[in-house]
Amino acid sequence: MTPHRVVLAEDNVPLRTLLRFTVEADPRFVVVGEAGDGVEALELLELEDPDLLLLDLSMPVMDGLEVLEKLVHRARPVVVILTGFEDPDLEQQVLQAGGAAYLTKGSAFDGLVDRLDQLLS
Repeated sequence: MTPHRVVLAEDNVPLRTLLRFTVEADPRFVVVGEAGDGVEALELLELEDPDLLLLDLSMPVMDGLEVLEKLVHRARPVVVILTGFEDPDLEQQVLQAGGAAYLTKGSAFDGLVDRLDQLLS
Protein backbone atom coordinates (compact mmCIF):
# COMPACT_ATOMS: atom_id res chain seq x y z
CA MET A 1 0.00 0.00 0.00
CA THR A 2 1.34 3.41 -0.97
CA PRO A 3 0.93 5.93 1.86
CA HIS A 4 -1.03 9.13 1.38
CA ARG A 5 1.29 12.11 0.80
CA VAL A 6 0.64 15.01 3.17
CA VAL A 7 1.76 18.63 3.35
CA LEU A 8 1.39 20.37 6.72
CA ALA A 9 0.84 24.14 6.75
CA GLU A 10 0.98 25.45 10.32
CA ASP A 11 2.96 28.45 11.58
CA ASN A 12 3.23 27.14 15.16
CA VAL A 13 6.37 24.97 14.97
CA PRO A 14 5.72 22.84 18.09
CA LEU A 15 2.19 22.12 16.91
CA ARG A 16 3.41 21.35 13.40
CA THR A 17 5.94 18.91 14.88
CA LEU A 18 3.19 17.24 16.90
CA LEU A 19 1.06 16.98 13.75
CA ARG A 20 3.96 15.37 11.89
CA PHE A 21 4.47 12.78 14.63
CA THR A 22 0.73 12.09 14.81
CA VAL A 23 0.30 11.67 11.07
CA GLU A 24 3.50 9.71 10.46
CA ALA A 25 2.81 7.33 13.35
CA ASP A 26 0.28 5.76 11.00
CA PRO A 27 1.74 3.86 8.00
CA ARG A 28 -1.12 5.11 5.79
CA PHE A 29 0.52 8.57 5.70
CA VAL A 30 3.84 10.23 4.98
CA VAL A 31 4.55 13.94 5.43
CA VAL A 32 6.28 15.21 2.29
CA GLY A 33 6.56 18.85 3.30
CA GLU A 34 5.97 21.46 5.98
CA ALA A 35 5.12 25.13 5.57
CA GLY A 36 4.99 28.00 8.04
CA ASP A 37 2.78 30.24 5.91
CA GLY A 38 0.39 30.07 2.97
CA VAL A 39 2.92 31.08 0.33
CA GLU A 40 5.22 28.23 1.38
CA ALA A 41 2.22 25.88 1.35
CA LEU A 42 1.38 26.77 -2.26
CA GLU A 43 5.01 26.28 -3.29
CA LEU A 44 5.08 22.86 -1.63
CA LEU A 45 1.88 21.85 -3.40
CA GLU A 46 3.58 22.51 -6.73
CA LEU A 47 6.74 20.65 -5.75
CA GLU A 48 5.30 17.65 -3.94
CA ASP A 49 1.84 17.06 -5.47
CA PRO A 50 0.41 15.73 -2.18
CA ASP A 51 -2.86 13.90 -1.68
CA LEU A 52 -3.72 16.01 1.37
CA LEU A 53 -3.04 19.50 2.66
CA LEU A 54 -3.56 19.94 6.40
CA LEU A 55 -3.97 23.71 6.56
CA ASP A 56 -4.12 26.20 9.44
CA LEU A 57 -6.37 29.21 8.89
CA SER A 58 -4.40 31.81 10.80
CA MET A 59 -0.90 32.12 9.35
CA PRO A 60 1.42 34.95 8.37
CA VAL A 61 1.98 36.16 4.80
CA MET A 62 -1.10 34.33 3.41
CA ASP A 63 -3.80 32.76 5.55
CA GLY A 64 -5.65 29.50 4.95
CA LEU A 65 -8.67 31.11 3.30
CA GLU A 66 -6.40 32.88 0.83
CA VAL A 67 -4.71 29.56 0.07
CA LEU A 68 -8.11 27.97 -0.62
CA GLU A 69 -8.97 30.86 -2.96
CA LYS A 70 -5.72 30.32 -4.88
CA LEU A 71 -6.60 26.64 -5.34
CA VAL A 72 -10.03 27.24 -6.92
CA HIS A 73 -8.81 26.90 -10.51
CA ARG A 74 -6.06 24.35 -9.92
CA ALA A 75 -5.95 20.64 -9.42
CA ARG A 76 -5.64 20.36 -5.73
CA PRO A 77 -5.21 17.92 -2.92
CA VAL A 78 -7.91 17.27 -0.38
CA VAL A 79 -7.71 20.28 1.97
CA VAL A 80 -8.46 19.83 5.66
CA ILE A 81 -8.58 22.96 7.76
CA LEU A 82 -7.17 22.67 11.26
CA THR A 83 -7.93 25.77 13.29
CA GLY A 84 -8.35 27.17 16.77
CA PHE A 85 -11.55 28.99 15.77
CA GLU A 86 -14.87 27.35 16.64
CA ASP A 87 -17.01 29.46 14.34
CA PRO A 88 -19.91 27.94 12.34
CA ASP A 89 -19.90 30.86 9.87
CA LEU A 90 -16.19 30.47 9.23
CA GLU A 91 -16.64 26.71 8.88
CA GLN A 92 -19.32 27.28 6.25
CA GLN A 93 -17.05 29.71 4.42
CA VAL A 94 -14.22 27.16 4.39
CA LEU A 95 -16.46 24.38 3.08
CA GLN A 96 -17.89 26.65 0.36
CA ALA A 97 -14.33 27.57 -0.65
CA GLY A 98 -13.50 23.91 -1.23
CA GLY A 99 -12.23 22.69 2.12
CA ALA A 100 -13.10 19.03 2.73
CA ALA A 101 -13.29 19.35 6.52
CA TYR A 102 -13.03 21.93 9.29
CA LEU A 103 -11.43 20.56 12.44
CA THR A 104 -10.70 22.49 15.62
CA LYS A 105 -7.29 22.01 17.20
CA GLY A 106 -8.76 21.22 20.61
CA SER A 107 -10.52 18.10 19.39
CA ALA A 108 -8.74 17.28 16.16
CA PHE A 109 -6.12 14.87 17.47
CA ASP A 110 -8.67 12.31 18.64
CA GLY A 111 -9.03 10.01 15.65
CA LEU A 112 -7.29 12.48 13.32
CA VAL A 113 -5.59 9.95 11.05
CA ASP A 114 -8.75 7.85 10.72
CA ARG A 115 -10.72 10.97 9.77
CA LEU A 116 -8.04 11.95 7.22
CA ASP A 117 -8.07 8.45 5.74
CA GLN A 118 -11.87 8.61 5.40
CA LEU A 119 -11.66 11.93 3.57
CA LEU A 120 -9.15 10.49 1.12
CA SER A 121 -11.19 7.34 0.40
